[in-house]
Amino acid sequence: MQQETIVGVDIGTTSTKAVAFSTAGKLLFQYAVEYPIYSSQPGYAEQDPEVVFNAVLQTLKTIVAQIRQANYRLVGVSFSSAMHSLIALDAEGKLLTNCIIWADTRSKLQAEKLKQSETGHSIYLHTGTPLHPMAVLPKLMWLREQLPQIHRKAVRYIGIKEYVWHRLFGEFVVDHSVASATGLFNIFDLAWHQEALQLAGITEVQLSRPVPTTYCNYSLKPTYSEALHLPENVPFIVGANDGCLANLGANAIADGHVAVTIGTSGAVRVMARQPVTDKQQRLFSYVLSSGNYVLGGAVNNGGVLLQWFRDTFYPSETASARTLNEDPYALLCHEAETIPAGADGLLFLPYLLGERAPIWDAGARAGFIGLQLHHTRAHFVRALLEGITFNLYSVAQALEQLTGPIHKVYANGGFSRSPFWVQLLADVFNKEVHLTETYESSAFGAAILGLYALGRINSLEEAAQLVTISKTYTPNPGNNRLYQQIYRIFETLYPKLKETFDQLDALRHEP
Repeated sequence: MQQETIVGVDIGTTSTKAVAFSTAGKLLFQYAVEYPIYSSQPGYAEQDPEVVFNAVLQTLKTIVAQIRQANYRLVGVSFSSAMHSLIALDAEGKLLTNCIIWADTRSKLQAEKLKQSETGHSIYLHTGTPLHPMAVLPKLMWLREQLPQIHRKAVRYIGIKEYVWHRLFGEFVVDHSVASATGLFNIFDLAWHQEALQLAGITEVQLSRPVPTTYCNYSLKPTYSEALHLPENVPFIVGANDGCLANLGANAIADGHVAVTIGTSGAVRVMARQPVTDKQQRLFSYVLSSGNYVLGGAVNNGGVLLQWFRDTFYPSETASARTLNEDPYALLCHEAETIPAGADGLLFLPYLLGERAPIWDAGARAGFIGLQLHHTRAHFVRALLEGITFNLYSVAQALEQLTGPIHKVYANGGFSRSPFWVQLLADVFNKEVHLTETYESSAFGAAILGLYALGRINSLEEAAQLVTISKTYTPNPGNNRLYQQIYRIFETLYPKLKETFDQLDALRHEP
């Protein structure tokens, strides 16, 4: 009997990955295509939608060829994508803008003003999306104020997955999960939120039609069906956002089970059976499916900080590692491991890219505190990794206040390849940390959701049968006691330095 496979396509910030899984949950094949982020001036972060679309086609074409060569039968393709993107189209469907991605902070002033208002608080309580430049609502407000000519010409506003889906099928639909991360969508009514639309100066006619995350289309345009060498009537499932699917792919779906993701950015998330919003506006609440909502906080400063440190302070070592086909990040983690917990009194505040959860301040800055003559480059690496992990722990603390105690931690994202960093997470959180067999949790979550949409599994809870735990890390009690003391210092730093950050930010914007 011919074996069956389902493909999860994850449209991410720096690359698109296509991953083929067996219907029993085993990873079979994977392929990724990277693409750049454009920053024409400080605070801008954009991508070319056509470049991303071509990456989707290339990954799919490659993975389908591998499936055919191995004589598997493809039963479906399901999508995951990054959140908070914005693209403006004119009446002919032509691009008026690039894709403005989550990392773009040009709408900082609009977001901050809205966040401090009663209107903004009301919108957050209905939409579950924190008011920050990442969100589509402040982006639209900026566009309306700063580029009125584009705002007037724009007939439609979409995100990157909608762009890809429209190119493939000729229809504008947005899944409830991606919609719920825009700041424009009422997560209680599952409909566009009129108060937010009025503030953005748009109507729902300019937005895609909201559909459940299990929505399927069997009518791929013949041009692409032929180019990808796909059999007729292969179902494509619209899927969900990458954060929600990472929880599903990591098996963090039971009460008190949290997924910690560190890739380019990072996040801490739990599943809930109903939408819940935080009166302090620290956390998001996004839709996965009917009766399944993902609550948590995303941070800007994840693995991108390690990448920055590698490129800035380890250029020769990085070049040598690449020549030898070795992982330069492993070298950094090895150096950090030679330094004791607490980095001999060196502490890192990790807001190199401003920050989302839990402080939601695009103007926040990074800094090393406690620097002395005995500190070496290895101390800086250790402090950097600890600072990123402390920041994620602060999100977990806010989440526990809202949803109750955390019992289990599942780790995913690129950092989960580092035993040292995963152990550090266990020590800071003081919880066992479980790794699943596949690192590609968002793509795996998309595949699981696809199986559910196609009736191959009866509930998302059945996903547990498809997930294999490969390793468990146990916290070191001594390290945890030290980290609890250091964390109490860490959490006081931002409030003390916020005024200084604001002053420095004001100087940067002066002529």
